[in-house]
Amino acid sequence: MKPFLDQNFLLQTETAKTLYHDFAAKMPIIDYHNHLIPQQIAENHQFSNITEAWLYGDHYKWRAMRTNGINEHFITGKASDEEKFMKWAATVPYTMRNPLYHWTHLELQRYFGITEVLNEKSAQRIYEDCSSKLNSPDFSVKNLLGKMQAKVLCTTDDPIDSLIFHQKIRESNSDIKVFPTFRPDKAMAVDDLISFDVYVNKLAEVTNINISSIGDFQNAIRKRHDFFAEMGCMLSDHGLEQIYAEEYTEKELESIFTKIRSGRTVSHQEKLQFKSAMLIFFAHLDHEKGWTQQFHLGALRNNNDRLLRTLGPDTGFDSIGDFEQARALSKFLNKLDNTNQLAKTILYNLNPRDNELFATMTGNFQDGTIAGKVQFGSGWWFLDQKDGMEKQIDALSNMGLLSRFVGMLTDSRSFLSFPRHEYFRRILCNVLGNDVENGELPNDIEWLGQMVENISYKNASEFFGFK
Repeated sequence: MKPFLDQNFLLQTETAKTLYHDFAAKMPIIDYHNHLIPQQIAENHQFSNITEAWLYGDHYKWRAMRTNGINEHFITGKASDEEKFMKWAATVPYTMRNPLYHWTHLELQRYFGITEVLNEKSAQRIYEDCSSKLNSPDFSVKNLLGKMQAKVLCTTDDPIDSLIFHQKIRESNSDIKVFPTFRPDKAMAVDDLISFDVYVNKLAEVTNINISSIGDFQNAIRKRHDFFAEMGCMLSDHGLEQIYAEEYTEKELESIFTKIRSGRTVSHQEKLQFKSAMLIFFAHLDHEKGWTQQFHLGALRNNNDRLLRTLGPDTGFDSIGDFEQARALSKFLNKLDNTNQLAKTILYNLNPRDNELFATMTGNFQDGTIAGKVQFGSGWWFLDQKDGMEKQIDALSNMGLLSRFVGMLTDSRSFLSFPRHEYFRRILCNVLGNDVENGELPNDIEWLGQMVENISYKNASEFFGFK
């Protein structure tokens, strides 16, 4: 029987151990998509305790606690941080075979050197130990990132964000490079016309442009896109149920925008046309600047109306959706490719039934200008766990070139989530190691080691052009 979470965790063969320890483990981290708070990086935030660092905003843990029968008072309510931690610790034993069990103990080991399992018996000791360390300068936000060899981070930012904290990070000459990512979802969110109109007014204020036409609106978006580029941005991101690819004319687009701004009724078809037009507009801007566009597709969000009203969005009530993806995605990418305006693209899938669909779609639009120009992105959200990662790796391997993959990201709000890169790397090495020892791949450690290093770090560095 193997010990739990030892140095060969998830590594089942000697080849896997060699690939991980000699190649993957030493590579730095490029985390090119996350939801970290730039202010906390700029100010080198010091967490007051492990609950603040670990449980604030973590809807993965919140879902597990609710499922375990924990009252909301101890999750997002007014219970003390210590009480919330104790309820999480009591939940941890019940998360066995959920990735939270692995992540929890990896994070305790890698950041705090704690090797005992977290449960009700160990909770008080671990709370006090971790909280004490977090109060030390050695465990400030920048030092937490340094412990994981994080070299580049890309946060997720709205077009109207001032990016003031990104500016402060740049001025600090930090060893860790932090770039914004352009996330314009609210600039096409016309399902709620009142909220959209408020957003347009804020955009007008930020850009000092009087927005009365679609041309004005797009000029304002372009101005913010230019500003993000000045701040080092090289990626955009879109979180959508599915791609929108309806036909539209410029005359129709102008009419729809006029209706929106005047408060008149806009049909469902007109909303789809507007979203489709804006996606194309965003894509053209990205191509002009040589950015990479990312599309996170397939989430069915805010399923619980009662708790949405109480707690708001992003609190743990989203799930995998069953949207049709292929036809519109093909039409969208093809429209951009037809005019040679298809930027580097990463497609993230949330429904595992669509893995092969996404993997084959990327192959339709490779053009030889850059290796892996259109990428099938890493396992996302509900799929960034062992089974999900293995299935993504297998689909990409079978339908494309795993060797050109740009690798893992955290997609996280937590500064303690970076062992997910290690988790992915161990799984990758184990897959390759099993193939070697089964005689399905040659025992060419030099080449396989280079492949592992590339997927872990070097491919992303070259693909995105980070300096």
